[in-house]
Amino acid sequence: MKIRYAFPALAAVAVLALAGCTNTTEEPKKDSTDTPAIAVDEAAVALLPAKIKDSGELTIGTDAEYPPNEYKDDNGNPAGWGVDLAEAVAGKLGLKPKWEILGFDSIIPRIQEGALNMGSSSFTDNVERQKSVDFVNFLNAGTQWAAPAGSKVDPDNACGLKVSVQSGTVQHLDELPAKSKACTDAGKKAIEILPFDGQPEVTNAVVNGAADAFSADLPVTGDAVKQLKGKLETVGEVFDAAPYGFATEKGSDTTKAVQAALQSLMDDGTYLEILTDAGIESGALTEATINAGKN
Repeated sequence: MKIRYAFPALAAVAVLALAGCTNTTEEPKKDSTDTPAIAVDEAAVALLPAKIKDSGELTIGTDAEYPPNEYKDDNGNPAGWGVDLAEAVAGKLGLKPKWEILGFDSIIPRIQEGALNMGSSSFTDNVERQKSVDFVNFLNAGTQWAAPAGSKVDPDNACGLKVSVQSGTVQHLDELPAKSKACTDAGKKAIEILPFDGQPEVTNAVVNGAADAFSADLPVTGDAVKQLKGKLETVGEVFDAAPYGFATEKGSDTTKAVQAALQSLMDDGTYLEILTDAGIESGALTEATINAGKN
């Protein structure tokens, strides 16, 4: 079976036309109309809370500003390999995916409130976030920097540089503050951290010269470099490998059902097909774990 997958051929290139504009308003919910034909896994369905099963829908939150993982297609609907995988999970559960596009930082609180069943927005599973939600892990990812082609940027020697980043990510909250503190502790200039709501604005800041480099997850950085054809290059090595996970209500049966559905996708080959189509099969897992993040 061939799973629908479309790279954002225009998504990364479009950052050239941006001028720092951001969209912080919540957008309307969207019902998916092109969910792949996935065989329902009755054992996974049996784990669902009755309220979700009876509704026939899996409500999923995403930021949709992080191509190629999650982004908006030409009609404003969620697209990307992260969206494909989440919709495949819904298919295994016999549910119709119902998407809500909103700011990254508001997804976990809405899961805690019970307004969303799941978050699919390239969440890095870490110990701090595990205090609020569970994570069903689906990819090993790491951080990769990008800078203008031909630059001398070194992520291990970035004191005094301006570095753009998506707001609320581990790069924004953990990596860059730690690097900057190491600079100031050594008597050097701090890193100027430039957070933006969406990855296109992050990339645009580097392309337009407002930032010296950006830091993001490997799939995102690789796609930006590929799409911008010679304007950007990766710098330094991939580091801080950590798992991505679907966010679900802490200690819930939903977590168990999503885990079982993802494992079913792994077992029947659908999972690896989606990752291979996206070119990120090197980060594939063989087991759907829960809360595997250790940092």
